[in-house]
Amino acid sequence: MEGLKRFSGVVLILIGAIVAIHTIIEPIYHTSSSDHPYSRIWKIIDPLSAISIIVGLEFGYLRIRRTRENPNVKEFIASNALFYGFVLAAILFFWNWFGISKAAKDFTAVSADVRSLVWTFFDALLPVLNGAMGIHLLRASNTK
Repeated sequence: MEGLKRFSGVVLILIGAIVAIHTIIEPIYHTSSSDHPYSRIWKIIDPLSAISIIVGLEFGYLRIRRTRENPNVKEFIASNALFYGFVLAAILFFWNWFGISKAAKDFTAVSADVRSLVWTFFDALLPVLNGAMGIHLLRASNTK
């Protein structure tokens, strides 16, 4: 289990770094248009983001379960903040990701500006969550 924690921690940190770096540098190399509002690299990064959300939710839930066995206020707040942060990220990500899929081309409840704002918020949120969970997993794998 310790090897899985270490591997998952490294993966979460790497995906968080990829999302953060690409979010920052995308405006430098990509000119948005109505046909191509985002660069094509997101087609690679989005599945990685989905994987990191699922991994974060799983380890976040396991951390909350351990907190119930050993009540500690600091750990309770940290575990709940990470888990529910990943829940928020999952809702934002999957709603937006499925909304831009070809299957949902008729979904017009929100404008492209709203979708872009949600992506911006998500792209700022995910690296923070991934970094925090990744560091926690690396520390947890080294202490046991």
